[in-house]
Amino acid sequence: MIALIQFLKGYLRIRVWGFSPERFMNLCSMRNILLWDIAKEGDVYYMNISLKGFRSLRPIARKTGTRVVILQRHGLPFFVPVLWKRKIFILGLLLCISFWIFSSFFIWDIELSGNYQITEDIFMSYLKSNHVTVGMRKRDLDIEALEKGIRRQFQIVTWTSARLDGTKLIIQIKENDTPPILSEEEEEGGKDLIAPFDGKIISMIVRNGVPKVSIGDEVTEGMVLVEGKIPVLNEDSTVREYQYVASDGDIIIEHTITCEETLPFDHIEKEYTGRTKVKYFLRIGNIEVKLDEEQPFLVYDSVIREKVPVLFQKLSIPVMAGSITHREYSNVEYTYSEEEAKKILSEKINEFFSSLEEKGVQIIEKDVTIIRGSSAWMLNGSLLVRERAFMQADTVVGPVPGEDTAAR
Repeated sequence: MIALIQFLKGYLRIRVWGFSPERFMNLCSMRNILLWDIAKEGDVYYMNISLKGFRSLRPIARKTGTRVVILQRHGLPFFVPVLWKRKIFILGLLLCISFWIFSSFFIWDIELSGNYQITEDIFMSYLKSNHVTVGMRKRDLDIEALEKGIRRQFQIVTWTSARLDGTKLIIQIKENDTPPILSEEEEEGGKDLIAPFDGKIISMIVRNGVPKVSIGDEVTEGMVLVEGKIPVLNEDSTVREYQYVASDGDIIIEHTITCEETLPFDHIEKEYTGRTKVKYFLRIGNIEVKLDEEQPFLVYDSVIREKVPVLFQKLSIPVMAGSITHREYSNVEYTYSEEEAKKILSEKINEFFSSLEEKGVQIIEKDVTIIRGSSAWMLNGSLLVRERAFMQADTVVGPVPGEDTAAR
């Protein structure tokens, strides 16, 4: 607190030497002139003194035969005159503060979370149609009406929360993840499980429906595996009617997958020359200002670095500053060696194997060959796999046996 008062009133760092510096300090004490941070170097004393006290030193210095020299000036009385000379700096500072305060009355960013089925583009279009946009005034936003409108517009939303955090509008929603209830019309029709490709049934567990094939059977693409038409029998074992259900089960089919990859002998690679050029840009919303629009090199690629300036981070104002580094390169033609070609093609086929395993496909046998063609290296593969596979199709509704006879 004392240091703050001293800064506001201002003080000096002085050097005192001469006939009797000790008597000088005693007289200052008798006249209530405060001296502090006193240091001695030989016959010279260094100390701090207030502006008011310094103005009273002339008779004391004359009486004690000492000399006083100002070394440093500290405090607000010395800072303001220097600052006042820099009118452009003061004007810029005032404009910056005014802009900061003015910007705090607006919404500069909208953050959405909790949306999985509703895309952000659709949600933002809804907000825009209801005049909730970036750049609107905070006082024009009705939080309660916005929450009600979101739940009314999107039936899948069961809960919503909107709040302001500085200049950012944060919207959180929760979607209904309960599976949809089938309508009566959808429940009336049956569903068959059919084979998506040719193969052999390895395993079959039917939970709903009538199995039409058995384990070990060879099936063709489109063949019905499980029928969604369950017969209801009379006492004499004749069919009275059919019940149509959605077939369900786990069916594993063993089949063959073929794969092919080609790799041309020649390819183009980038060879960087080491020459670079950096350009700077400023983006405000959708408006981008670039300092230089000239093409830097004939052939080049670019690395973009951008960030929000510290001044605008807390305000969430859509201002982005950054740089674009252009790197010159030349296109050089190379030819793959046999070793390189086999390595690249092996990596590709291994990625294909990994993708199958991620989908739950079990690979039983592999037969992969790499040969040299007329203009490219070629990979041919044949895989024997087992996977859970079937497709759904509508059950064919047929007449109940004996209906026509009974009708006649």
